[in-house]
Amino acid sequence: MSKQEFLERLEKALENGLNSQMVRENMDYYRSYMEEEIRKGRSEEAVVEELGDPWVIAQSVISMAESRSGADVGYSAGNGREEDRRGDYGGQGYSNARFSAFRVNGWWRTLLFVLGIVGILLIVFAVIGGVLSLVMPIVFPVLVVVMVVRLIKRR
Repeated sequence: MSKQEFLERLEKALENGLNSQMVRENMDYYRSYMEEEIRKGRSEEAVVEELGDPWVIAQSVISMAESRSGADVGYSAGNGREEDRRGDYGGQGYSNARFSAFRVNGWWRTLLFVLGIVGILLIVFAVIGGVLSLVMPIVFPVLVVVMVVRLIKRR
């Protein structure tokens, strides 16, 4: 894939999840990175191959932007069709590609937090129980012997 093809696919993918300013910033970054690497003497194909799939890069950028903002980043001002927002790349090798983000908000976040704490407590109790089950067969008879010896010494 050529540099131009890569940038076109990246831009199309970014437009499906970011506003126009963020698309422009990311496109400027990747364009300047590629130009800099080519100036250093690397081939265009090697730089494109190193970067990988533009769709994967776009999804990573969109995910990072969403996690930073804590909310929807917003969609570009396009025609607003549903397939644009879903990530349909019709005809560019990504015709079946879909991107959906699973956000954990509200009571789900609380539920997952509580379940996580309960899980950690269960693991701690299991470890303590396991250690006690290994140590008790040795410690219990020793304690019984020590108590018997003390009782005999008192009499």
